[in-house]
Amino acid sequence: MTPDDLALALFNIVVPLADAHREGASADIAREDITLERPKNRDHGDWASNLAMKLGKRLGMNPRDLATAVVAELPAIDGVASAEVAGPGFINIRLDAAAAGALARTIVDADVAYGRGDSLSGESINLEFVSANPTGPLHIGHTRWAALGDSLARVLGAAGARVQSEYYINDAGNQMDNFGASILAALRGEPTPENGYPGQYITDLAERVRAEVPDILDRADALDVARETGYVLQLADIRVSLEKFNVHFDEWFSERTLHAAGPGGEPSAIDASIDRLRAQGHVYDLDDAVWVRTTDFGDDKDRVIRRGNGIYTYFAADAAYYLNKGDRGFQHKIYLLGADHHGYVHRLKAVAGAAGDDPERDIEVLIGQLVSINGARLSKRAGNIIELDDLREWIGTDALRYSLARYPADSPLALDPELLRKRTNDNPVFYVQYAHARTRSVARNAAEAGVDRSAFAPELLAHESESALLGALQEFPRIVAQSATLREPHRVARYLEEVAGLYHRWYDACRVLPLGEEEITDLQRTRLWLNDATGVVLRNGLDLLGVSAPDRM
Repeated sequence: MTPDDLALALFNIVVPLADAHREGASADIAREDITLERPKNRDHGDWASNLAMKLGKRLGMNPRDLATAVVAELPAIDGVASAEVAGPGFINIRLDAAAAGALARTIVDADVAYGRGDSLSGESINLEFVSANPTGPLHIGHTRWAALGDSLARVLGAAGARVQSEYYINDAGNQMDNFGASILAALRGEPTPENGYPGQYITDLAERVRAEVPDILDRADALDVARETGYVLQLADIRVSLEKFNVHFDEWFSERTLHAAGPGGEPSAIDASIDRLRAQGHVYDLDDAVWVRTTDFGDDKDRVIRRGNGIYTYFAADAAYYLNKGDRGFQHKIYLLGADHHGYVHRLKAVAGAAGDDPERDIEVLIGQLVSINGARLSKRAGNIIELDDLREWIGTDALRYSLARYPADSPLALDPELLRKRTNDNPVFYVQYAHARTRSVARNAAEAGVDRSAFAPELLAHESESALLGALQEFPRIVAQSATLREPHRVARYLEEVAGLYHRWYDACRVLPLGEEEITDLQRTRLWLNDATGVVLRNGLDLLGVSAPDRM
């Protein structure tokens, strides 16, 4: 019996009880009102529900009386061994061993689909993250946003949403000219220009540009060539860095496309955005400039979208980009921004409001906090940053990704690389990966010993450690759905650590393999199902974090 099965059974019990108390009262009850939690104390049963306290006042019933009436009906449900009322109206439920153990086969049969659900079915989400300027290598800050953003995309997809992960390439504006000037100065052996980009990486990039365009210094358009060639090379490096970090983007969106006129001379997306916002009634003209009345949506001041000299502001690109996302069919837009971007929150929500969307529903701006690595050295190439590639090579993709995804985005984070490089249980990623590797080792040894899954007797999974492990495995779909709804992939990591701990305790207490010449029994065959089910959950959970699930360690 799955949690959903039990919740539906409770719903079917409550509905007639409500109508018996007051005609038509069941209309006030939704299936979503029936929630279940695993009690922290296993003596309280397998599942607990507060439905009586949640619905009692709504139905005009004493919560404890309602709980008592529900408990009286529960023993008739297949798979329920017992139920009792606790406190002011909690309902504690214990499943019989067969009903609880049946989950092992359900998980193995579902395989990669176990944990996936439809709680966000029908939602179309554009998730933008990293979006670093293509003027240098990715650094430690980008590393955190990359790990969190990619994990969030995976979790949202597992919850049934249509998700597009997107990298916004800031390839327009003064920073690109400064980037080109820095490369050209390096080619000429000159100092870095004012507002330019320092670091050995610029010198290295300049040599790569020279290899691409040997006559660059003889050309009248040397600055343009340096900028454009360097841009292509640096963006390619960023792509490679992210792919090696197991981060994949569905879309790389160039800011330049917002400034470009249409093929038939149509206005650019930025030009068109002003007309579209004006049609919504939130644009006005003042002092030769064009303004958006963003104070209507909580911004601290109205924003200029086009200056009096005709030059567009950054706000104009933000507005055009937001509208473009909606034009591509994304109702919901999530931006994952760095710690220094708090000022963008009101600005982006104001854009949504001015575009006619609901700023509280159609857009989310998640701010990630800073991360530091104890003992990390600044990049020799970049001079003033810690590069993603250096961190990945030092700590490892799996350890780095898992550790960055293990904490809420809004919490400052300091990582200990020496701990993350250890192959001990003190290292969280090793602890979880080792649990998965152990499930595969048990499966291999079982095959050699002649233990297979030809029999399944779930009623035999009656050991206390088996009950605890099964209870945790049942939670995986709920954890995934909750992580997606709350935009908190760290919940998956903490859950996996709990499962790993319960599995290790089960492994120590319950044997799958026969001792010596001991006859193989259905208990061992059934325990192999539970072993393999645990492996499925650990593997699926690690995949949501972009971390590998090794078969051997």
